[in-house]
Order: sequence, then C-alpha cells, then structure tokens
Amino acid sequence: MKRMAGKNRTVTLAATALTAALMASVATNGWAEDKKDKGGEDNPKAGKIAEQIEAATARAPIAETAKSSPHTVTIHGKSIRYQATAGTLTIRDNDGKPTASVFYVAYTADGAPATKRPVTFLYNGGPGSASLWLHMGLGPVRVRTNAPDNTPPAPYVYAANEESILDKTDLVFIDAVETGYSRVLGDAKGKDFWGVDQDVDAFARAINRYVTLNNRWNSPKFLFGESYGTTRSAALANRLQQDGMDLNGVVLLSSILNYGIRQPGFDNIYVSYLPSYAATAWYHNRIPNKPADLPAFLQKVREYARGPYTVALAKGQDITPEEEDAVAKQLAAYTGLSVDYLKHAKLRVSLQRFRKELLRDKEQTVGRFDSRFLGVDSDAAGEGPEYDASSSAVTSAFISSQRAYINGDLGYKTDLDYRRSAEGAIGQWDWHHKIGGRRMETPDVALDLAEAMRQNPHLQLLSLNGWYDMATPFFGTEYDIGHMQLEPAQRRNVTFKYYPSGHMVYLNPEALKQMIADLDAFYDKAAPTAP
Repeated sequence: MKRMAGKNRTVTLAATALTAALMASVATNGWAEDKKDKGGEDNPKAGKIAEQIEAATARAPIAETAKSSPHTVTIHGKSIRYQATAGTLTIRDNDGKPTASVFYVAYTADGAPATKRPVTFLYNGGPGSASLWLHMGLGPVRVRTNAPDNTPPAPYVYAANEESILDKTDLVFIDAVETGYSRVLGDAKGKDFWGVDQDVDAFARAINRYVTLNNRWNSPKFLFGESYGTTRSAALANRLQQDGMDLNGVVLLSSILNYGIRQPGFDNIYVSYLPSYAATAWYHNRIPNKPADLPAFLQKVREYARGPYTVALAKGQDITPEEEDAVAKQLAAYTGLSVDYLKHAKLRVSLQRFRKELLRDKEQTVGRFDSRFLGVDSDAAGEGPEYDASSSAVTSAFISSQRAYINGDLGYKTDLDYRRSAEGAIGQWDWHHKIGGRRMETPDVALDLAEAMRQNPHLQLLSLNGWYDMATPFFGTEYDIGHMQLEPAQRRNVTFKYYPSGHMVYLNPEALKQMIADLDAFYDKAAPTAP
C-alpha cells in the first residue's frame, strides 16, 4: 500500500512539474493574453498546450488505492478493535472500460469471520451529496455539535463514537461519483452518472466491486441511505437482487421514495406536511393547550390529515364557505397559524411559507432539515426564509472535521479536493426511471422496493424518521410505504421508528442513543447468526 501511495505521489509531482513547464511555454508564446489575437481555437499550438495542461492537473487514480490503519472504539462498554480503510474502487462499463474512481471509507472489526459478519453500505443523498454527514454522524468517530443551537467555529470536536453500530456490522461509506474524492475517468462526464438509474448503476457496480475485492459475497448485507440516499436504496436493493445479491436488510433514514407527490396541481404534499407542521408548532409552543404526549397528538393530526383535510382539499374551489371555515379553524389548532392566514392560502401552506410564518411575530424562521433550529432574516416581512438555519448551524463542523479526520487521522493523502456535493448535479439530474419495462417521468422507487421484498421474503425494512424533519416529512414516508401493496407476510418485515430530532437524527444525542438501540434490534433480527 505504501509503495502504491508513493508511486501515486511521484506521478502527481511529475504532473505538477509538467504543468509548470507548460505554463512557462504558454507565457513565452504569449497565448494566455487573448486567443483571438493568436488565432483562437484555430491555433494548433495553443490547443495542444491547453490539452497538456488539462492532462497534467490532479486526476483520480485508475488503479485502486487503499490506506489502512488500526483503531479502537468502545461500544456498550465493549472495546472493539477495527481497521479503517480509505481507498478507491474503479468501476467499469460492460466492455471493461474504466468509467469512475469511487472513494470509500470502510470500517471492519478485527477477529470476526468476514463470511459471517454483516457489512453495511452507507451513503447520503442530495442527489449529488457526499457521504460525510452519515460518516461523521454514525461512524466510529463522530463530530460534536451544539444542535439545535449554532455550532461555534473551529476548533471542532470529533472523537470516538460510543453510539455506533460497528459492534453489529462492518461499515462502508461510499461517495457518489463527482462527490468527495470520487471522480470520473477517461472520457466519462459527471452527467453520465447524474440520474436515478445512472446513479443506481454506479453504486451497484461499486458495491459489487467492494464485495469481490474483500471476499464478502457470503456476508449478510445491508443498505443504509439518508434522504435521496433512500431513493437510491429502494431502487438499488432491487437492482442488486437482480444481479444475484439478495440483501438482509435496508435502512431508510429520512425518506423520499415517490417524487410524484411534489408535482404541482396535486394536494398530497400539503397532506404529507400537516403532521410535521403540527410537530414543529408543538415544539415551539404554538399549540393552544399544548398536549403533553407528542406521539398521541400527532396520531390525531394524522387521522385528520388523511380524513377531513384530504376530503376538503379534493373539493378544490367547490368547497363551501362553511366547510372552509371549519377546516381553517382545525388547521390553526394544529399548526399555530392564524385562521385568516390559512384561508388566504386556500388551506394550502407551502413549506417555505410555514417556516417563515410560524414565528413571524418573533422575527424568526424555523429550519428545513430540522425545525428545532431558528434563524433570523434581514427581511422579517418576506415570503420565505433566506437560508436554512439547520444547515448553516452544522455544515462547517461536519466538513472541517471530516477533512481533518480523513487526511489526518486516517492518513489518506491526495491532491484532489474533497467535494461535499457535485456541482451542477441537481440541475442536470435525469429524473426518469425504468422499472418492469415502464418508464416514469418522476421516480416512484417504492415500486422497486416492493418488488425486491416480494422476491426476497426475508428482506427486512427499517424506516427511521425525525418528528422535526421538514425536508422529508414522516407522514409522506408512511404513505409511500403504505402503498407498496405488500402482502401481510411482507408487511411484518417493515418497522417504523420515530425520534425527537430532524432529518439528521444523529444531531440529537438522546435521539441517537434511541436510534442505535433500534438499529441493534434490527440487525439482530435481520442477521441472527451474526456474532
């Protein structure tokens, strides 16, 4: 490994020297001034030099690399020795041509037989996000934040994570192509991987490659996705099983499975958000005669949302004034918004408006990823928040800690820049999705997951949800999974869990403890022979 790393370093230094020489040539020939003055694109010397400079810049390795180091963590009072490996996987097309170098960090416990110990593949969403959030939230090393308050600037604190699942499963965190240190190879472009099906194909190839390289074909296998990572997991589970890799379990954290719900002209999105609005209003003491039991309160809101509220919205402009008054009053009791505001909004309050309106009298906004967080805008009279307080409060802590950890503690060296997200991925994302010969304009990957569960009756599904997650509301997840048309036997394989936190449940230390306990029970059920 060290010899490979040294070789890569030598190649990089040589490239740097070549770049310097080429730049000197550019200066000598005067090409850097204005390409029109020198013949522009028709100048063959200028074009050749430009190509050489491009080729000399930092590139992802085609040859797979790995840097391993020993570590120890204490979980549930038990000391666990493990190897941390930061490296790359080269994925290839059907003709064997390299298309991307995929960066990963794997944690494997010492002493346990690889053929029996579970392995879990984890990733974030975006689409186009690196895995740093799950990595630094659930890995054997975790960053500490001041959530739900803003975390002060560096120095940040990251340390051994006693609330990890490394005692139950090995962990492999994977960065999507063009995020983290993952890069395209050859003549491939980022947009070749930016799409629902293209992304699934890349992850399937990367997971297959890791399993083959590390002799994990006979290990119990799990997928763990967050946010758009749940979209990926649902389709990926089906794809992997079609490839001959049945899974033991899939963990969905803060899910979005059916993007059709977000299309304009439909009211399902407002129904999905109502319980999350109620949970947020409850947390910020905007509920009249606030009930003590949040879950019981939200169950009443669910029943109202799928009943009278759905019926009222379905009537559209034909709703009677009397019914509109009644619904507005009930919505006010559940959301903390005024009756007049709700009527002016035609009983349909968008997420942006709710985040701005709930605490407008205090000139505060609530977070999107986690509505416990509070922000302050320059314009208190605006339509929506100017930023997401739940994102800005923790982003620097996660990015800075993760960079320091990988490059310092794990000793992984590269000239590449770690990208928290793939620039332009969302704007160019191909949302078409194919399943069973059908092509959807917007994906409903709950269909893929249902197919995987029907074909693999042992597949266990765990849905983890934050009450205060306003990005992927829990009621929407319940709806999507509830419409997978599973038979009773498969429905028994589905488990829902809820926590007093937001999109990133692990930001709340108490919620994290509860979530780890739920994950422990899930792994014991899905892989009962695991040590």
